[in-house]
Amino acid sequence: MASQQASSQSLKSIAGASVLALGLAVLFANLDGVAASVSHFAGMSAHEGLGVLPALGLAGLHALQAYAFDQDGFISGFLQILVSFWPLILILVGAVLLRDVFRGPSASHRADTSSSATGER
Repeated sequence: MASQQASSQSLKSIAGASVLALGLAVLFANLDGVAASVSHFAGMSAHEGLGVLPALGLAGLHALQAYAFDQDGFISGFLQILVSFWPLILILVGAVLLRDVFRGPSASHRADTSSSATGER
């Protein structure tokens, strides 16, 4: 039984590390485009940069209007934004699968000793 738990834990650790690595690889590949956009934004003159704040304000008002009057369109747009964060979702899933590895053997050892002390099997 203990070897079955150990192999299950090992498989979970391998899957978690694989998913985490895939998420990080995709995220860093996409960050190249983000870095180019940020460098373009940083290279703007002060006069060009002043138009960004009103544009953000208008975008926020447009989102509020879409939420108030077109909730289906708002939800569709929101889901499209969430899809763009899928590498972060992979990273979170990998971290959840690896949480026991990060805690160390003491957490599983405490669970084993508490169940054996109460007589549970």
